Amino acid sequence: MENIEKYAMKDTRSGFGAGLVEAAEKNDNIFALTADVTGSVKMGDFKAAHPERFIQCGIAEANMIGISAGLALSGKVPFASAFAGFISGRVYDQIRMTVAYSNLNVKIGASHAGITVGEDGATHQMMEDLGLMKMLPNMVVINPCDYNQTKMATIAAAEHVGPVYIRFGRPAVPNFTEENKPFVIGKAEVMQEGSDVTIFATGHLVFPALQAADMLREQGINAEVINIATIKPLDEEAILNSVRKTGCAVTAEEHFLNGGMGDSVCQCLSRNFPAPVEMIGVNDHFGESGTPEELMAHFGLDKEHIVEACKKAISRK
Repeated sequence: MENIEKYAMKDTRSGFGAGLVEAAEKNDNIFALTADVTGSVKMGDFKAAHPERFIQCGIAEANMIGISAGLALSGKVPFASAFAGFISGRVYDQIRMTVAYSNLNVKIGASHAGITVGEDGATHQMMEDLGLMKMLPNMVVINPCDYNQTKMATIAAAEHVGPVYIRFGRPAVPNFTEENKPFVIGKAEVMQEGSDVTIFATGHLVFPALQAADMLREQGINAEVINIATIKPLDEEAILNSVRKTGCAVTAEEHFLNGGMGDSVCQCLSRNFPAPVEMIGVNDHFGESGTPEELMAHFGLDKEHIVEACKKAISRK
């Protein structure tokens, strides 16, 4: 896994666009809505194939969620998509009251999430969205790791009845998971088995977690890597089975530590099997402007920091 050059580089938002088109070919009730960012959220192919089911809402995200709710009430399956900062933060009240509270079949696609938006800076680097969404009753929260998984997660979201939040990003990242592997909502995936420490990773941090596991193996440390693509519902069985074996864990995510995937893992362990946990994420600090690579290193969201966190977790056993 260390050799990144062997993998094609694709952005996860394109996986969302491809999955949406494929899902719409099977279901005539699927609609796509966006807020003046058709190209950015990769809805162009859907618009070309199904113009009668595409709605351009303009820069009016709250209105877009209201339209989506109305479509859901009429039996349609709306996918509303915009930048994560706007589709989660700006319209939280509308999502809470018209979608989650009413348990409507609305799918929310959040692009340009996390600090890998890069040069767009702190105002666009949404790092609290997973926490906002997982706190809403009825909401499923998905954070896939690459193009292939994002595509299949989008198809799974279309088939799920109820509100779903899918997070994806702008930069090209390694596309390393199996093509067309069915995505099962609520199931974690063991990417690599190990016995000394468990690395729970989500989204853009799954590949660095696998790289970190390779680096640890060279030092005689056997790390288990688990992809937590569904933040909610959380696969507590997979978490507990792994940590009962390894005795400690590291969580890794492109999100604030408060409210993220790591928070959910720690809650699960504290209730059922207390164990040492180290957390990789952004610690109560707004983002900055820079390239995605610079920012991931600056905030400690890279393979080197995951390696050090694993060693620290092991030392606490």
